[in-house]
Amino acid sequence: MENLGNEIVNRVANSDLVLINLEDYYDQGERVIYDIKDNLFQGLILREKEFRAFVKENDWSVYSGKNVAIICSEDAIVPFWAYMLLISKMEPYASHVVFGDLGHLEQALFQSALSKIDATAYKDAKVIIKGCSKFPVPLFAYGELTRLLRPFVQSLMYGEPCSTVPIYKAPKK
Repeated sequence: MENLGNEIVNRVANSDLVLINLEDYYDQGERVIYDIKDNLFQGLILREKEFRAFVKENDWSVYSGKNVAIICSEDAIVPFWAYMLLISKMEPYASHVVFGDLGHLEQALFQSALSKIDATAYKDAKVIIKGCSKFPVPLFAYGELTRLLRPFVQSLMYGEPCSTVPIYKAPKK
């Protein structure tokens, strides 16, 4: 802030900097893991007949509104179609379903949220990607946002408006 006589002026607020806070794209829905190991015969293989019966009879509505990561924590023989079948049953209820661990789920959630950004709206803007967050923002999200915005922005910075690290500056036209 700058003091001009008796008036305090916030130069950051009056600047043409655009601040993007990745926590605004954080999906706050519950995250759960579905471990297919519970469907394995003797912890080794998946039996199609029993698995299909389970899938048919199970109440998949328990995943309503949740973000689900499907894993297999055992070193087992699980055909790809089994994961596809689980996703097809959970998807009508769950907010988001992925095959992979919670890290894969976070990446997919951010990918979905960031894909809705109209990067052209930042044409020739001076953008700061906010650094601190109260939610766990994966490194992927910072990289993806950089990839999306770089072709359009005049400059891209990381941090807080009062203390930024330059990331990219467009060549002079």
